[in-house]
Amino acid sequence: MSIEVNNESGRPCEEREVSELARYVLDQMHVHPQVELSIIMVGSAEMEKLHIDWMDEPGPTDVLSFPMDELRPGTEDSITPAGLLGDIVLCPEVAEKQAMAAGHSAMEEILLLTTHGILHLLGYDHAEPDEEREMFALQRQLLLTFLANRGRDS
Repeated sequence: MSIEVNNESGRPCEEREVSELARYVLDQMHVHPQVELSIIMVGSAEMEKLHIDWMDEPGPTDVLSFPMDELRPGTEDSITPAGLLGDIVLCPEVAEKQAMAAGHSAMEEILLLTTHGILHLLGYDHAEPDEEREMFALQRQLLLTFLANRGRDS
């Protein structure tokens, strides 16, 4: 898998952990090992510009996903084809504020948002209540199993 993580936000972030999480999520979703994913962290001014340009909504947001080849999750018996999964843009400044409100670390929020962004790239959405339940349950399961296993892999 080609997972590129670029931090252009000016805020510290553990890029390696973000990359490890992305690899874990893609493996769990049975995505082809030759898929390409880009994760970019930007400041709030850049995120606000992207939010306005792409979603026509004011203010910075926490995460935006830009799918490329519209890949979908695979199964144990049938992984996805190789291709360009897409780009995820994260805003650590917004993540820090959300983390404080939620009572966890900024890094945990960034990992949550990374998982959320990957699921969007794989076709998940939360526009309808049943979609939201499915996506958020999967997001929670993936993140919790990653966090539970990361200490063992060190």
